[in-house]
Amino acid sequence: MTPIKPQPRRFTMIRGFHLADFITLGNAACGVLSVFLAMMFMASGSLTHFLLSAAMTPLAFVFDVFDGKVARWRHQHSPLGRELDSLADVISFGVGPAALGFAAGLQGGWDVVVLCYFVCCGVSRLARFNVTAEQLTTDSGKVAYFEGTPIPTSVILTAVLSWAAWQGALGAQLWGGVWQLGPWQLHPMSLLFALSGTAMISKTLRIPKF
Repeated sequence: MTPIKPQPRRFTMIRGFHLADFITLGNAACGVLSVFLAMMFMASGSLTHFLLSAAMTPLAFVFDVFDGKVARWRHQHSPLGRELDSLADVISFGVGPAALGFAAGLQGGWDVVVLCYFVCCGVSRLARFNVTAEQLTTDSGKVAYFEGTPIPTSVILTAVLSWAAWQGALGAQLWGGVWQLGPWQLHPMSLLFALSGTAMISKTLRIPKF
């Protein structure tokens, strides 16, 4: 008797995606575009490229809000969706704003350290949320509060950088000037990224989730 061979499962990943997950991919796409546009600004010096790069962060936030609403509306929450959301957030609200900051002129040695710290804080904050979400979930099935500020709050950083760009305060004209600390330079504006990253990983800050 010839054994029956199992049929290959084609397009399993596609079939496992829900509508909300495709909206989440829109979030990730905005993050990637933000990085590309920041690089284009560094090559061209065009303010349009810089402002478009900054605009990708609030647009990603719109996708981030709506993927959750769609998932709740269709009752299609899944571990895949949660992990996908976190990966997209790292790009859009972590790497994207950091790339924009670098393009704006935060290119001193200490600036780079701070930008790396900011992204690592975002990754850590999302990982911590994923593993503690069940403990923070109320009887209604929703997470009651965030420990630390949510990573999408980095949209504030891109807003500040956009305003600086609009005022012509990029590169050597960055607000606050530049400090020489030991072998490397530090622009005081990079401390905004340090503050944002620290707030994200804080365990004492509890932000209600609406």
